[in-house]
Amino acid sequence: MAKCIMVQGTMSGAGKSLLVTALCRIFQQDGWRVAPFKSQNMALNSYITPDGLEMGRAQAAQAEAAGLDCDVRMNPILLKPSSDTGSQVIVNGEVRGHYDAADYFAMKRELIPDILKAYKGLAEENDIIVIEGAGSPAEINLRENDIVNMGLAELVNAPVLLAGDIDRGGVFAQLYGTIALLRDTERRRVIGTVINKFRGDVELLRPGLLRLEELTGVPVLGVVPWLQADIDDEDSLAPSLSRTGAERALDVAVIRLPHISNFTDFPPLEEHPAVGVRYVYDPKQLGAPDLLILPGTKSTMDDLLWLRDNGLESAILELAGRGTPVLGICGGYQMLGREIADPEAVEHGGTLQGMGLLPCRTVFSACKTRTRKQAAIQNGPFAGAKLEGYEIHMGETVSEAAPFCRFEDGKTDGAVNGNVFGTYLHGLFDTGELTARLADWLAVRKGITVEPYKPVPRVLYRQRQYDMLAEAVRKSLDMERIYRAMEEYEDA
Repeated sequence: MAKCIMVQGTMSGAGKSLLVTALCRIFQQDGWRVAPFKSQNMALNSYITPDGLEMGRAQAAQAEAAGLDCDVRMNPILLKPSSDTGSQVIVNGEVRGHYDAADYFAMKRELIPDILKAYKGLAEENDIIVIEGAGSPAEINLRENDIVNMGLAELVNAPVLLAGDIDRGGVFAQLYGTIALLRDTERRRVIGTVINKFRGDVELLRPGLLRLEELTGVPVLGVVPWLQADIDDEDSLAPSLSRTGAERALDVAVIRLPHISNFTDFPPLEEHPAVGVRYVYDPKQLGAPDLLILPGTKSTMDDLLWLRDNGLESAILELAGRGTPVLGICGGYQMLGREIADPEAVEHGGTLQGMGLLPCRTVFSACKTRTRKQAAIQNGPFAGAKLEGYEIHMGETVSEAAPFCRFEDGKTDGAVNGNVFGTYLHGLFDTGELTARLADWLAVRKGITVEPYKPVPRVLYRQRQYDMLAEAVRKSLDMERIYRAMEEYEDA
C-alpha cells in the first residue's frame, strides 16, 4: 500500500489545492508513482475523465501534475451547489441525486465504502497518495460524520500538514485556533504547519513562528511565498472572478452569474497579450465590450431570471442589437435561445422564455451529457479553428441555425446567428486556435492592429506552471520531514 500525506487548511481558500498540486509534482519529479485524492469536493468547476465520468477540476489538475490522466477515484464524491441549501451529489462520477444539506449530512457516512474503495484502489497502484481536505477541520458543528478532514485522516492513517493563509491576515490565530479546537488524537496527527501566500522577508516572521511552535507544540515546516503560478481555479473564491477591469486593447466581458461554472474556460483567452477578461455582475459595469460571454452555469433557469431581474438581460440584448459579438457557452448557450423547457423539474420546472438571440429550444432531462470532444468550427469568422474540450450539461438543444462546430464523429454542436454564437463545448479556447482567430477578428472590427499570436498548447503551458509551482514549494517546505512522517505513519 502507498504512503500518504494529507493537506488540510484553516479555511477554504488557504491554498490546499495548490499545495497538493505542488507535492504531486515534487514526488513525481523524485521518481515516485503518486496520485491525488479528495474524498469529497464541493465545486462547480468539474472535469470529465477519459471514460466519461465527472470529477472535481482541482483533482484533474493535480493528476496532470503527477503525470497521470484523471481518474474518478481521485474524487469519489463531488457536490455541485444548486442553491444556498442544496447540491447535486455525484458519486463515482455519476449523479446520485439532489440533496438538501441536512439530508446529505445525515446520509454521507453511507458513502464511506465508496471512499475507501476508491482510496485503496489508488493506493494499490501508486507509491504515494497526496490527500486534500476541505474547508477546515475545526468546523466543530460538522465533526460528527466527517469524511473529508480528520475523519478521513483517521480512516486511512494519514499524517497532516495544516496550511494557513497569511495574505488574508490573522494566520497565527488561524493556525493556533484550529489546532486548539482539534481533539487530542487529531492534534497528534498534525506533523507541521505551513504559512501560505507570504509576501515579504521571512526573517521578520521568525519570532511569530517560534511563538506559534511554543503554543501549539507543532513545528512550522515551511513558509510558502505568494506564487504567480497559473493553475486552474476551482470555485467561486477564485481571485479572477473579482476582476472588474482588464485594460488591454480588446475588452472581453464575462457575465458573473450567481451559479457560474467551469470558468476555467477563460484563462486561456488571457494568454493573448491583446485580450483582457473582466467579470460583470451589474449592468453599470458592462460598458461597451468588444465581446460579451455568457458562461456555463449550474442553474440555467434561475440565473436567466437573475439576469432578467437585475437588468443585465436588457443590456445584453441592446449590445447584441448594436452588433456586439455575444458568445454563450453551455448554460449561456441555452439562455440565448428562444425557450428553455424543464418538464421533469430537473432545475426550475416549467418553461421559460429565453433571450431569443439564437433560434434554439432547450429541453432539460435527468440524463447528463458527459464527454470529451475534438471539433472544428464550421461557420462564422472562426471557421476551421480546431478545438478540444468537453461537454457537461443537462438537456438537449435543437437549433434551426447553422452549427457552430462539427465533432470528429460527424455530429454538430451549437449555433451561429450573425454576431451571436453558442456552443456546449467547454475548453474551447485551450488549443489557442480560436483565441488567435477571435482576437484578429475583434481587432479588425475595432479598427486596430494586434501582434501576430502563436499560441502555446495549453497542456504544455500547464506543465511549465506545475514545474514552477513545484520548484517554489520544494524550496519552502521541509521535504525531508514530510518524507520521514510518511514513513513513520506507514510503519505505525
